[in-house]
Amino acid sequence: MENVTDALGNTMEVVTNGSETEQKGRRKVKIVEQSHRIMDYIDGQAILNKIEDCGRTCYQSFDKKSQSSAEKFVRMIIKNGHLSVLEHVSITVKFITDRGVLAEMTRHRLASYSVESTRYCNYSKDGFGSEITVIQPCFLHDLTPATQHDTDKHFGFSLNGEPNTDAKDMNWYFGCRQAEEGYFNMLDCGCTPQEARSVLPMSLKTEIVMTANLREWREVFNQRCDSHAHPQMRALMLDTLQDFHHRIPIIFDDIYSKFFAKEAES
Repeated sequence: MENVTDALGNTMEVVTNGSETEQKGRRKVKIVEQSHRIMDYIDGQAILNKIEDCGRTCYQSFDKKSQSSAEKFVRMIIKNGHLSVLEHVSITVKFITDRGVLAEMTRHRLASYSVESTRYCNYSKDGFGSEITVIQPCFLHDLTPATQHDTDKHFGFSLNGEPNTDAKDMNWYFGCRQAEEGYFNMLDCGCTPQEARSVLPMSLKTEIVMTANLREWREVFNQRCDSHAHPQMRALMLDTLQDFHHRIPIIFDDIYSKFFAKEAES
């Protein structure tokens, strides 16, 4: 048994057994990266054909339609700002991110959402690994292969090797651990999950399913990929924009060029 003091002066009791070091009576916070997954099968040509049909209804210009006219027509309506026809196609995406990004995301009201419920999810159960999971924030130094499965080592709780002395990283990690401890203590004393969730951190992992039409997705990317956007939200939406552009480039060419040209210059 030893007392270990980290770089911030926090002292805790650890049990040492040969080369292994375990923190006595404490859980380790699980840290994952945010991600997205498009849930629909996307047929880019079928989408362009549908948008062309919707748009030509406005102009009654079906006589100009051909097997190869859809791409040119859709580029024209986007250039002219006739974006209402894009509202006839919707795409659903599942995001894994934190509660802070969730708050940013749901400000886009022309979308439908289904969200992991902290009222009904009891993170003490085996299905959740009897732990809370948090999202790695943008400012956090990347976990190395040697420490990604042992967050205590990454954050300075190893008796061997150099500890991580970054105060920002460690304060964030301690905050998450204290929140987790408070959450499980509340459950242990008889609180319901919806009562115990009041102490959970903003970095808590959540899963969000978002459905929006193409016009709204363009609006989301225009706002949330901007350099002034919330950094965590911006990182997530830049990745999502790349995926959308890869699948239906004509719809997102202008937005992709705007933001990724800036990325290349910076």
